[in-house]
Amino acid sequence: MPGIPLRNGGPAPRIAVIPGDGIGAEVTPQAVKVLKAVAAFVRQPLEFVKFDWGADKYLREGVSLPPGAVGMLRDEFDAILFGALGDPRVSSNQHAADILLGLRFKLDLYVNARPVELLHDRLTPLRDRTEKDIRLMVIRENTEGLYVGVGGFFKKGTPEEIAVQEDINSRKGVERIIRYAFEYARQHGLNRLCMSDKSNAMTFAHDLWQRVFKEVRQEYTDIDSRHLYIDTLAMEIVRDPSQFDVIVTCNLFGDIISDLGAQLAGGVGLAPSGNIHPGRTSLFEPVHGSAPNIAGKGIANPLGCVLTSAMMLEFLGWKAEATALRTAVRAALRENYVTVDLGGKKRTAEVGDWLAVQSVEALAQQH
Repeated sequence: MPGIPLRNGGPAPRIAVIPGDGIGAEVTPQAVKVLKAVAAFVRQPLEFVKFDWGADKYLREGVSLPPGAVGMLRDEFDAILFGALGDPRVSSNQHAADILLGLRFKLDLYVNARPVELLHDRLTPLRDRTEKDIRLMVIRENTEGLYVGVGGFFKKGTPEEIAVQEDINSRKGVERIIRYAFEYARQHGLNRLCMSDKSNAMTFAHDLWQRVFKEVRQEYTDIDSRHLYIDTLAMEIVRDPSQFDVIVTCNLFGDIISDLGAQLAGGVGLAPSGNIHPGRTSLFEPVHGSAPNIAGKGIANPLGCVLTSAMMLEFLGWKAEATALRTAVRAALRENYVTVDLGGKKRTAEVGDWLAVQSVEALAQQH
């Protein structure tokens, strides 16, 4: 497997690009355009390989994740830039589950990292809150919980039907995500960490979370750590998001609370995410989904995908370039050079072109 590349004389990072469905096929090329622009400016190569996995291929060939795909991605690529999956022609959404959940589980991408950052004051629905008040990281366990598909039906389709969904929590899985969250806080100079569960109701699964948290936190006494039940956390993050730096929680709760956080920071159109296994091939995707109702109209917002690309660059060790992409997105919001969902009048490709130029200018100013 290729390692994280060295900037001076190391191999070019290889990035697998999976645009997917709907607006994923529109915003992903804009992000690639921006990435190519900054790579050209710093004279460092990035190699992109595109894969056509999505609804079209599934409907045409009956193939979602091709045989050997996981091993190829693991062994031949440094990162995966993912667009979105979901198409009304596939009512079961089976291809999306096979590809996205398949890659999360089979590549053991146990960290789902969702930054919640307000990039312009006008975007938050919270009164009198500014950029300094909404800046936190949600770290979600990504390979266990209710998403593993353990369960079944009894007497399906009858009045006596019973549906069972098992919540899977292992000591290994809980400990490594809690430890990752503490390490993230320490490495980024963040002083507050909150672990959230529902151990007062889920007295077996989340008792494990409680016990592991109490053990691991003793190794990180430099970080102010506390526990909140998930319902209390949901209330508190709305009441005062400034009290949080890092939140760590289980798969289901992380899915929900990170979307709540995204809405406080301007909506899912601005929300990036990373599916990460430190030191291994990892997958980066915008949160917004395939949005089939606006697909093909040229109005999709590419900012979330560009911010996702910034996360990917940081993972690859390209920190200056990652900062440049975020600076460009802030400039777009400040100057209202955005698509209609954010109150602007620009088209998807126009925003992509503009961000490419602004990212290079931001890099030039750094140098």
